[in-house]
This record gives sequence, structure tokens and C-alpha cells, in this order.
Amino acid sequence: MFSCFRNLRVTRSVISSSYGGTKADCFPLRTPQPSALCRTPHRTCSGSRFNVPPSAEFVARVSGIPTMAKLPYQETADGLDAAFIGVPIDTGTSNRPGARFGPRQIRVESAMLRAYNSGTRAAPYESLMVADIGDINVNLYDLKDTCKRIREAYRQILATGCIPLTMGGDHTIAYPILQAVAEKHGPVGLVHVDAHADTSDVILGERIGHGTPFRRCVEEGLLDCKRVVQIGLRGPGYSPDSYSWSREQGFRVVQAEECWFKSLTPLMAEVRAQMGSGPVYLSFDIDALDPGFAPGTGTPEIAGLTPIQGVEIIRGCRGLNLVGCDLVEVSPPYDTTGIHLLKYFFSYSLIIIHTFIFSSTGTTALTGANLLFEMLCVLPKIKYY
Repeated sequence: MFSCFRNLRVTRSVISSSYGGTKADCFPLRTPQPSALCRTPHRTCSGSRFNVPPSAEFVARVSGIPTMAKLPYQETADGLDAAFIGVPIDTGTSNRPGARFGPRQIRVESAMLRAYNSGTRAAPYESLMVADIGDINVNLYDLKDTCKRIREAYRQILATGCIPLTMGGDHTIAYPILQAVAEKHGPVGLVHVDAHADTSDVILGERIGHGTPFRRCVEEGLLDCKRVVQIGLRGPGYSPDSYSWSREQGFRVVQAEECWFKSLTPLMAEVRAQMGSGPVYLSFDIDALDPGFAPGTGTPEIAGLTPIQGVEIIRGCRGLNLVGCDLVEVSPPYDTTGIHLLKYFFSYSLIIIHTFIFSSTGTTALTGANLLFEMLCVLPKIKYY
């Protein structure tokens, strides 16, 4: 019964993260030699000098330890053009927790990703050296210390010339990441996709949280405010105009109502003109999407963007000088959509109840994984067929 394993050679290694991660056992699989199957210790299926995820034509999606897109894991960003990094915190959330599990679930759902973008014909793994470099070792008991850890880790990552693609985690993480980004690149432009402006000053006596990061960024001069756009903002507010502060700073604000029933491709042409050739950071909160599409998040707001519009926004960033991206606020504990149907059949005094429960999990994380792949596909130097 174990004959199927005879052609698999399994090696065991122990690795540890330079960014504070704990040791983990890894079992890289070496598959049979014929045809296009992997011939290297890396989880690649190509003779390319770049890391290429194994094709599900040859390696089962359910096999192996989950990394983003089943890319190789490495300890540092050294030698990489781009890297996926997890920041598993939700201690800055104001409503539903669970985003600390976002990076883990995004990695699991990312097994569905493939090497090429069929829509744009982008070939990221023929263009850039990419890997998953694990998670930041956050402090779940101290948000300020966590911000310090994130900032220091991203300084190291950016010093290598690597572009970080971050899996959150709540939106607090954008603040320390942008501190590190601005240290390297100076004030940056920002494409911020979100249901909320995240420009509050103080919440429950605290100045650091997922509702305040871009206020802090403006105060510290991290953003080039004339090159900031916020897309998808909506929901009840604490004042008649919840976005007046953003506009006063020079941000362009595109409320969700301006996006209803239309393609956002024309909008993104305007955004590219606004951003120009300077460095740009892309921050995408999954709650920008309507909760009908992305229920697994902490602060959902109805009447949001569609996944198609989310993809249009990211693809519209092609040509920008992107220096970093994040996808935040995926909360797997709430990532459950279900239809519960009860059929009652009455027969005299006998009641027969048939219960049909259809439920699926992972929808929001799957969407997040795909949006991160789209981000990878619009980075500078990407090859297109």
C-alpha cells in the first residue's frame, strides 16, 4: 500500500527565521526525475534561475508545508527581488478579532495559485526571484512593541533591495511598515483601498490601532499627501463628513458610491497620472470588498466593491513604481458563508425535519491570496507575454 511513496525522497531540515520566527520542521519533497518534474531540492518545476512554484499537474496541492503560492521558504530577504511576509496580529482591532490567523489561512488557500496570470499574461516567476520568508515574531501582548519589531524587520528586508508583499494582520501594521519604507525611499505615494479612511486621531485613549495608521503617517511625514488616493470608503460615520480630514491633507477620496455599477479602469488611469514616477505603496484592506464576497473580516461594511473592481484597481497599478504592498484584515474565524435550509414535512402527528447545511470556508482568504498574486504581477520589471 506504500508503493506510491517509493519514488519520493524526503529530507528533513530545521530552519529558523532571522525575523524572530520559531524553528519549524520542513520536509522538502524531491519528486521523480522524468520529463518536466522537479530536478532540484527546491520546490520548483523549472530549470529557471528564478523560484517557480511546483505545478499542480505534477505535485498535489494538498502536499507539503503551506507557503505562499507553494514558493520556497527562506530565512531572509537576501537575494530576493520580492518576498511574501506574514504579520500575524489583531491586537489593534476595534471589533471582531482573528486577523492574526490571516497569513496562515492565506497561505493555505494560495495553493490554488498558478505560475502565470491568464488575464494579463504576466509571468512573475520568469521575472523576479520570489520566496516566502515567514512571519514577523510579533508581541501579542504589546502593540507598541509589535510595531517596533515590524519596523526593524522591514528595515532589514528593504535594505536588501527586496519589495515586501505583506499578509496581515490588522491594518495597524501599515504604520510601522511605512516608517521603514519612508526611511529608504522618502515620502511615498499611497494607493489605499479600504472601507475606512483609517485616519482617526485617538480611539479609546490610544493613538496606535487599525483605525489610526495613516494619521500617524501624515504626522511623521511618511506620505506625499498629493499622491494619496483612498478608494472604496463607505459606511456610517462619526460626523456628517467622515473624510474631511483626508481631503484637507490633499488626499483624493473616492467613496464607494462613486464606484457602484462601473468599471474602475478609467479611475486607475487617473490614479496613475496622480502617482507619477515616484515611489508608491499599495495598501489593500479586504473589507474594501462587500462582505457578501469577503465576509471574513473584522469591521465589515455593506455596499462595497466587488472582487472584479479589486482586481481592476491592482491591475491599474501596473507601471507605478511600487515599493511595497500589503493585504490586511483577513479574519479566518469569520470566513464562513453558509446556507441553512430547513424543510419541514408534517404527517399527522409526526414531524420529519430534513436539514440541509451547505457551508464553505476560506472564501475571503482565497480572495486575499489572489489579490496578493495580482500585486506581484504588477511589480516593476515583470515580464508580460
